[in-house]
Amino acid sequence: MIQKLKGTRDILPEEVKLWQYIENISKNVFENYGYDEIRVPVIEALELFQRGVGEATDVVQKEMYNFEDKGGRKIALRPEGTAGVVRAYIENGMSSSLSPVKLWYHMPMYRYENVQKGRQREFNQLGVELFGAESYLADTEVIEMCDMLFKKLNINDIELNINSIGCPTCRKEYLEALKEYIRPNLEKYCTTCKTRFEKNPMRILDCKEENCKKLNKNAPKILDYLCEECKNHFENVKNRLDKLEIKYKVDSNIVRGLDYYTKTVFEFISKIDGLTVLAGGRYDGLVEELGGMHTPAIGFASGMERLIEVFKLNNKELDFSKSLDIFVASIGDEADIYCAKLVKKLREKGIIAEKDIMERSIKAQFKYADKKNAKFVLTIGDEEINNNEAKLKCMNSGKELEIKLDDINELIKTLKNQ
Repeated sequence: MIQKLKGTRDILPEEVKLWQYIENISKNVFENYGYDEIRVPVIEALELFQRGVGEATDVVQKEMYNFEDKGGRKIALRPEGTAGVVRAYIENGMSSSLSPVKLWYHMPMYRYENVQKGRQREFNQLGVELFGAESYLADTEVIEMCDMLFKKLNINDIELNINSIGCPTCRKEYLEALKEYIRPNLEKYCTTCKTRFEKNPMRILDCKEENCKKLNKNAPKILDYLCEECKNHFENVKNRLDKLEIKYKVDSNIVRGLDYYTKTVFEFISKIDGLTVLAGGRYDGLVEELGGMHTPAIGFASGMERLIEVFKLNNKELDFSKSLDIFVASIGDEADIYCAKLVKKLREKGIIAEKDIMERSIKAQFKYADKKNAKFVLTIGDEEINNNEAKLKCMNSGKELEIKLDDINELIKTLKNQ
């Protein structure tokens, strides 16, 4: 038997209902804040992610799926959403649109991960990107929207951590100070951190190895090296969040794993297990890096699988199973045709309705209706058609009602009001 590839999963119908619920709430929140959906290709030029995400990042070096196509072009499956959306923004001349440009997406991503709980090789990301706003007000509105999303999803066991990682100017001085701190103990760090030392030393602060965490304990803080502009920007972000009554903690160890981030970065962490549910930040240089004009930007992404896991922990009583509104049982060939037409009319009116398509006995039809959790069963045979009357049974109470078959609106009213 052919089985699914390692790191992929089947999302079965019962779980799809949960996905759709979260997708619909997210879509409504994003649209309420003025965001439009964008969809970009799964495959992109490898160079897009090398330049956009950063050649020294784990994503590009270790995790990205890339290959040569039949034309010899170097192709990659997208490992994250931002670079592709930025490419689309530039290529389609969206910079000439009314600013700010607000976009949201829900797309599958691909990384060659070490498969474990919460980490798959095919995963889904829900995210937004905002282009054209340099003000700290864009940062706080995006964070506010995340906060609103969690409230709408009834996810309460969550906390917001924020930081500023400055701009290229002030970060240069900080990186020198950080390397000076790390250099005497570099040999004591893990292999991954050693490789990051020259190309991306800030990522060493993000290492999850306990020994590296201890070594980093007294490392210099980026907040002490911010230039005046970055310092003012971060103070304004904090002040506005205070005014909006959005609780947060400043965590100077948040550096994010991708090279394009500048200034404000943030993470929403689950209080239950301490893992990140949603993360993002500002990336003012990325559009220019990929060939566009200088364009300030900010965005975030959340892994849907992770979001769903946290949603379940916070909403244990919710039931997403959909009951069948009515099952129409037929007795005889003529009644079967009559029932088919009736069920079609009910479906056109938005009623979840089924009839037998297995040529079952009337007893077997009732068993099927019961297993499908049908709220009502309407039984129709030749006698019912001739009398224009049939019995509608409420499956919960066992109560039976006489229904006029030629009055479909009355039937629908009864189904909704019982």
